Amino acid sequence: MISKVHASCLKQAGAVLIHSLVAIVNRPRTKPTSLDIAVIMYTSGSTGLPKGVMISHSNLIAGIAGMCSRVPDLGPKDTYIGYLPLAHVLELSAETLCMACGCCIGYSSPQTLADQSAKIKKGSKGDTTVLKPTLLAAVPEIMDRIYKNIVTKVEDMNSIQRTLFVVAYNYKMKQMSLGWSTPLCDWLIFRKIRSLLGGKTRLILCGGAPLSPSTQTFMNICFCCPVGQGYGLTETCGAGTISDVFDYTTGRVGAPLPCCEITLKNWEEGGYTVYDKPHARGEILIGGPNVTLGYFKNKSKTLEDYFVDKDGQAWFCTGDIGEFQDDGCLKVIDRKKDLVKLQAGEYVALGKVESALKNSPLIDNICAYANSDQSYVISFVVPNQKQLLALAQQKGIIGTWNDICNHPEMEKEVLREITDAAAIARLEKFEIPLKVRLSPEPWTPETGLVTDAFKLKRKELKTHYLADIERMYGGK
Repeated sequence: MISKVHASCLKQAGAVLIHSLVAIVNRPRTKPTSLDIAVIMYTSGSTGLPKGVMISHSNLIAGIAGMCSRVPDLGPKDTYIGYLPLAHVLELSAETLCMACGCCIGYSSPQTLADQSAKIKKGSKGDTTVLKPTLLAAVPEIMDRIYKNIVTKVEDMNSIQRTLFVVAYNYKMKQMSLGWSTPLCDWLIFRKIRSLLGGKTRLILCGGAPLSPSTQTFMNICFCCPVGQGYGLTETCGAGTISDVFDYTTGRVGAPLPCCEITLKNWEEGGYTVYDKPHARGEILIGGPNVTLGYFKNKSKTLEDYFVDKDGQAWFCTGDIGEFQDDGCLKVIDRKKDLVKLQAGEYVALGKVESALKNSPLIDNICAYANSDQSYVISFVVPNQKQLLALAQQKGIIGTWNDICNHPEMEKEVLREITDAAAIARLEKFEIPLKVRLSPEPWTPETGLVTDAFKLKRKELKTHYLADIERMYGGK
């Protein structure tokens, strides 16, 4: 237990740390030395070889100060649960922020987070149940897992319980849109779901990749606390934008933090310009003291992605495509490296396709793929074992898990599910995958097919499924 004196000292220390930003970040940008660098953090390598980002002490302070302004009432009364690797900038910035403000930190892992987690013995308690955190940072993959687990449990309820849940869910969604709270509904219906994260969570912040609107809405309602999104990169020390805690809109990442500026740059090849109506669109550029020093021993890439303007301010070209809303909030709508031009000239945003299809209960993970010399999209899917086995039983298909995943009839059924999910998400016809390969093995950081934050490694996935790509595009 933290004493009142100790808590007060921690809070004062945090305030001193934050306010020291003014003196540090106003220094002119000079050539970095080894003493300036706090850490060299490598990017995830989701689209190529990881790059070592040189993060200075002043970058960290700037990022912390910016985040602190958007996360209300941080202090010793808060408990943060850390389960992502500290080699990920989201976790590094979150834990540093918590230490600066005197919050308690408890350490966990994705496999021991909840009572139902893979490495928690049946009947034992997960880390969130024991720690009862008030703060949680998450990546979309973890949020999607929690969402699907809850949806599965709702489907297993009897008809009366399921009807009560649906009525309460729709009622609360309407009340939230009007700006009202629903304390009685929260206590009677959603208290048990809220207890999955310990029952005391007051804020969940998601970053690292876009979170689907349906998952975000579901979490806001069922966990009875704000579920916001943030946007930042390793190259900007994790800082960029964070949505306001009272903003319940979905699909947006909030307004720029006080530590940085954000502007948009035309990307005419993809059809995005700052003159687009009704909202300006273009590549997101982030400038400010949180922009890091460049890439370690990679001058050519540093010159390609970083620049300093005439006022001496450093800027980073993110490669992400954004759209500014009327209220100044940013919406990330595309990524240059995820955009593929098909044979007929249509552009397909692979990340958009994956985000739209991931919420299907039959799909645990999906990677969309397209060749520029082909006319359609294909996909690799890690199916949900429980759902696929139940479907196989309905179709009278028997065999091992590998046999079921490799069965042509199962591929057709998953494609049918993909088509239905794509229709709900209003994907264009050319965006819908026409062929699928079911993977019996899940994609984990240990397999090298996803990063530690569970982002897809497209280059490695392409190599791994090269024979299947040739089969699906060869028509065999």
